[in-house]
Amino acid sequence: MGGPGPSLVELIADADERGLAASGLACLDRCVPLLGGGDEVLRPLWGCLAEGSAWDVALAEARVTLGGADVLEDSSADEAVTLAYRMLGATPSRRTAAELREWADACSVAALQIHRLLDTVPDGTTRLHARREGRTEGMSPLVAAELRRQIRILELLANPTTETAGLRQALDVSTEGRRVLRAVVSRRVRGSRV
Repeated sequence: MGGPGPSLVELIADADERGLAASGLACLDRCVPLLGGGDEVLRPLWGCLAEGSAWDVALAEARVTLGGADVLEDSSADEAVTLAYRMLGATPSRRTAAELREWADACSVAALQIHRLLDTVPDGTTRLHARREGRTEGMSPLVAAELRRQIRILELLANPTTETAGLRQALDVSTEGRRVLRAVVSRRVRGSRV
């Protein structure tokens, strides 16, 4: 990390509509364990990216399934959970480049903050925006892994000649991250019961 390649901020700035949608969706997908959703709950949205089908319909169904309005209104709710629900709530129903860029950028920050909140190792004092610009010294393991996933997904989708394969690989990267976060959330719940 921190080598000659483009930073996460640069990759988001250069991404096309599909790359932005996949980037934001992947951040949200990795945080599904905080929303109480199953592994397949956002699969229809991934399908919309692959097939160009009705994103707004699949999004509406995911919002009904995951709920969350009560969490957003509860000022005492867990910060990581609240951030995950905000990502879902902010998902644009129309896939325009401008709306998706703003959403993907916000999802990137929120997902990194969620991983920072859940990591048992301190992430130092460096601001997340600096992390996204490539200043990665002293990163905690969970935040470092999330940053790598975000960069990898955008790199996979930056090549238009491998769109279908890139989308499938992006989903695989996100699925791996979701498993990691699910394990972290599970340990956290067990710890709170002790």
